[in-house]
Amino acid sequence: MNRIDRLTAILIHLQSKRLVKAEELASRFDISLRTVYRDVKALMEAGVPIGSEAGVGYFIVDGYHLPPVMFSQEEAGAMLLAGKLVEQMTDRSIRDAFESALTKIKSVLNDPGREHLESLYSHIEVRPSISDEMQEFPNRFLTDLQKAVVEKRAVDMEYMARYRDELTQRVVEPIGLYYYGNAWHLIAWCRVRNDYRDFRVDRISKLTPTDSIFSDHNHLSLQEYVQTVMRNHGELHEAVVLFDKRTARYLGERKYQHGFVTETDLGDKVQMTFLTSFLPSLGRWLVTYGTGVEIVSPPELREVIQAHVAELVEHYKPALAALAGEKIS
Repeated sequence: MNRIDRLTAILIHLQSKRLVKAEELASRFDISLRTVYRDVKALMEAGVPIGSEAGVGYFIVDGYHLPPVMFSQEEAGAMLLAGKLVEQMTDRSIRDAFESALTKIKSVLNDPGREHLESLYSHIEVRPSISDEMQEFPNRFLTDLQKAVVEKRAVDMEYMARYRDELTQRVVEPIGLYYYGNAWHLIAWCRVRNDYRDFRVDRISKLTPTDSIFSDHNHLSLQEYVQTVMRNHGELHEAVVLFDKRTARYLGERKYQHGFVTETDLGDKVQMTFLTSFLPSLGRWLVTYGTGVEIVSPPELREVIQAHVAELVEHYKPALAALAGEKIS
C-alpha cells in the first residue's frame, strides 16, 4: 500500500470509531508508531481536524466527513455476500437496515461495479435454516435490542419459554446479543428472576423500551457472562459426541439447531462439539441415530440418553413381547 492509499485508509478508520489508539493504527496497517505519528501529522497539515487525548487516542472533530467513498468490486462483493447471510441469520429489522445500506453502496459504484453485483447476486445463495419456532412471533426486535444495549435501557417484553407453553412478562437489562445454536440470544439481567437469563430473540412476542436507564458497573460484560457460563456449565453445556462416518453424513442442518460448534475427522469416526442450553433436547435427537452415536462428555448427557432408551423399552414392551412370543421380564 503506497502512502497516499494508507493516508486515505487511516482517515476512513478514524471516521469509523470515536477514538482510535496509535497502537491500533500501527497494527491495522502494519507500520511503526513513528510512521503513525508522521501520517497523522500529514493529515492534520492537509486540513483534516484531528484531535488527540494523551494516553487515549485520536479522534475526528465533530462535523467533518469524507466525501462518499468508492468501493472496489471485491469490497462490494463482500458486502453482497454479507447481505445473503443477513437474510438468513438475522430478523426483519436488520434485513431492512442492511438492504438500505447495500442500496447506498450500489449508488456510489461505477457502472462495471454495479453490473458485477447484479451478475453475482443470482449466483450466491445461503440455505435457510430449518426452524420449528412459532411463526406468529414478529421476529423484528434485533435493532431495538441493539439500541437498548448501547443506551443501557431496560426493556419490557413478553417472552415464550420454549418448554412451557405460556407467555411470561419480563423487565430486563440487556447486556449483549449472542449468536449460537442457529439463533440470536439476548443475554440480560432479569428483574423478575433477579439473575442473568438467556432469551432467544425469536421467542419474544412484544418488546417495549422503558424510561429506565441502568448502570452497567454492577453487570458482567457479555464476554464475562459467556466465560462464566462455560466455566460453570450453567446455561450452556458443552457436549462432545462421536458419530460413525455413515451417520455423520445424514445429520444435515439439524446439527446446527442443537448448537453444533466444531467437528474433527478421526478416521472412521467424526467427533463433534455442541453447545446447548437444554441437554434433554440434544439427547432425544441423538437417540434417533441409534448405535451410530457415542457420547464422550458430559456424563449427564449419557444419563439423559439412557433414560430415553429405558422409556422407549417400557413403552414398547407389549409389542416386543408379542413379537418375541413371550413376555419381556
